[in-house]
Parts: sequence; C-alpha cells; structure tokens
Amino acid sequence: MFQQMKYFIAVVDEHSFTLAAEKCNISQSAISQQIKELNQTIGTPLLERQGRSFELTPAGKYFYRQALTIVNQVEQALKNTRQIANNEQNEYILKLGYLQMFGTTEFLRAVTVFTEQYPEVKVNITSGQHDQLFKLLREDRIDLDFSDQRRALSDEYNNEFLTKAPLMVNIAKGILKLNDYQVTTDQLKNISCVLVAPDASEEQYCRDVLGIKSEFLNAKTIDEARIMIASRQGYMVANERTIQEIKNDNTQSRYLYNGRTQLFQNYYAYWKKDNSGYYIEAFADILKQQF
Repeated sequence: MFQQMKYFIAVVDEHSFTLAAEKCNISQSAISQQIKELNQTIGTPLLERQGRSFELTPAGKYFYRQALTIVNQVEQALKNTRQIANNEQNEYILKLGYLQMFGTTEFLRAVTVFTEQYPEVKVNITSGQHDQLFKLLREDRIDLDFSDQRRALSDEYNNEFLTKAPLMVNIAKGILKLNDYQVTTDQLKNISCVLVAPDASEEQYCRDVLGIKSEFLNAKTIDEARIMIASRQGYMVANERTIQEIKNDNTQSRYLYNGRTQLFQNYYAYWKKDNSGYYIEAFADILKQQF
C-alpha cells in the first residue's frame, strides 16, 4: 500500500494520471490500476470523475493528507536508517552554530547530553552573530543554527522555536529621567544607539523591526561599547539574558517598548529541510528540552 500511496499523491499533485505516470516512471494504465486497487483496499472511492478531469471525494481529501504524512515519515525513517548505517563505517560530523551574545548555558548543556547519547558523532561548534551564522547555514558550512529571529521565517528551513527574552536598554545614569520599569523608542530618539556589528544588517534590524529612531554609533567590541555607554555617548540594546555583559554601576537598564508594545527577541533552531537528518533533529530536540 505504501507504493500505492505514493502513486495516489502523485496523481493528486499533478491532477493528471498521465503526468503522474511520467513522474513515477510507469505507464498510465499501470498507475490507473494501482489507484483502482487502492480504492478496493480502502473500500471507498478516493477520486470522483468529472468529465475528463476528477476531484477528490471527502474521503479522498482525508486520505491524501494522511498519506502525505505517512510517506514523509517512512522516507525520513529510511533516510535516517541509511545515515546511521553509513556512520557505522564513516565518522559523522555534526556542525553546529550558536549566537555569541546569547550565552552558552543551554547550548553547551545540549551538546553535553547529545555527545553522551551519540558518542559516535563528532561535534564541531562555531559561534558568531546572526548574519554570519545564517550565511554559514545557507552555504551548508553548518548543519544547525541556534540564533535569534531577524527576518520572516522561511519555508526552506525547519524553524524550531526555543525561547524568547524581553529586550532592554542599558544607558548611563542621569541622561534620562526613567521610571522603574521601561523606556520607549521615542524617549531614546535623540540619543545615539551603540551597535557591535560587522555590517549594516544590525542597524536595519533595529530600525525596521524594533522601531529604533536614533542615530547609530559602531563599536568594535563589547568592551568598547561599554566604555561608550559609560562616557554618555549613547545607549545599547540587549535582552534580559545578555544585559549583564554590558551594565555596570554607572548605568541603568530598563525594558524596551515601542509605544505601548513591549519588545522581545525570539530564538530558534534553524536547519535546512533538504539537509534534515536523524542527528540534526535529535540535537534540535535535546536543545529544545533545555528551555
């Protein structure tokens, strides 16, 4: 029945027995016979003829959705099985990337658990900023990217949500009269925003996604940014987890709002759908369990 499911999916996707037969490399009469046998096995018609065309019956619509899931699961299981068999003969290297500014606690805990469960797999780890990691993932130089969300989620990737953290501003004391909890982008518009970034993508993210209205100053390192903040040259945006790296006794931190909307940073594990495999998905599951 598994092969018949694949034929049925092809017929529905192509909306043509002729095109489905070509796609599956069999004759039209053979694929028609297979669909007929599938109807007999299930005990109800899945397709309803309408002149030279056809439509799915209600039962056919249900079966199509279920067949898609089953076929994908079986094919993934076969792929994973072959991968494990190949790894018994050849060393498998899992290439992981993680965001520098997030902190390593959960990520390294996931690596520890993974290596304990899969000692046969060698793990390579790369750290970097968001765009650096995304470029490595796009070029297949890493298998999985643990990073924050900076753009719309793509259907070309598996996007596994992990956690979110509220964004905060760190600024020298006395520059603004702030309440005990929050500051808005409007309050900051006449003060420079300090960025630690190798290119313009961070500035674009701050303007387009966060709604920052300030001018921007670039720092080469976190230490340089801290000095700029302490010397009242500007403020810096970080999240609740990473703000500890930049604040000191001469600065104050407040939650960041755009108008009345509190701003958050979302974190995901990303990996290509066409590079999805047993070990990548196993690590993603372990990483998710750490949050």
